[in-house]
Amino acid sequence: MIEIQEITKSFGDKPVLRGVDLKIDTGESIVIIGRSGCGKSVLLKHLIGLISPDSGRILIDDEDITSMRDSDLYRVRHKFGVLFQSSALFDSMTVRENVCLGLDEHTTKSGEEKMVIAKDKLAMVGLSDVEDLKPAELSGGMKKRVGLARAIAMDPQYVLYDEPTTGLDPIMADIINELIIRLNEQLDVTTIVVTHDMVSAYKVADRIVMLHRGVIMFDGTPAEIKNTDNKVVRQFIEGRAEGPIKPVPIGGISLRGDRSG
Repeated sequence: MIEIQEITKSFGDKPVLRGVDLKIDTGESIVIIGRSGCGKSVLLKHLIGLISPDSGRILIDDEDITSMRDSDLYRVRHKFGVLFQSSALFDSMTVRENVCLGLDEHTTKSGEEKMVIAKDKLAMVGLSDVEDLKPAELSGGMKKRVGLARAIAMDPQYVLYDEPTTGLDPIMADIINELIIRLNEQLDVTTIVVTHDMVSAYKVADRIVMLHRGVIMFDGTPAEIKNTDNKVVRQFIEGRAEGPIKPVPIGGISLRGDRSG
């Protein structure tokens, strides 16, 4: 279980999180949506201790990571696997070496054991006979799946996905969505997805929360968000420029053509 309690975070004079409260149950698949720059990825980084909050607490299985020593924080991080938005594969390493990176750093498994694990995890994400390839030889969808194989290589309890379908065509995006659902069930993990892709959100979520202006504006099921009367939420999920959320100005000229910003 993860409990986020009144988390605040500012960068300089810019507040990003203004008191976020969120509880994520074991085995749940939760999707966090919101505009670009609203703090979704910042919130993910808090969950694994890459960023410390200005105030508030984060409990991972009843342990407060905001007050932990580094040695204890490293232990808790082993519970997490992360699929980064850009896959974050190392170009100089083979697929096998990328998948085994965490195993190399944090276990004493033999080379043969790690090879078996790499083949097994790659098979789980629908890849075979790619262990000796370099990332430059892979398509965008294959890179995402290699990144996912690395994320689950150490059998985490929690898997974090940062914009998992960004940059993919609709068919490959749906393949990734299906993988998220299947791995959640097959590995019995808790899934946390950050995205602004509503097709993906509706498909993989047990629950959707919307982050807006530093707080949780909506928390409910996919069916509930589709039927919400909240005008801000409706504008976002329907992808409309018109509404209470104002377009971001470009070069001093808003998307509506005026100069009001």
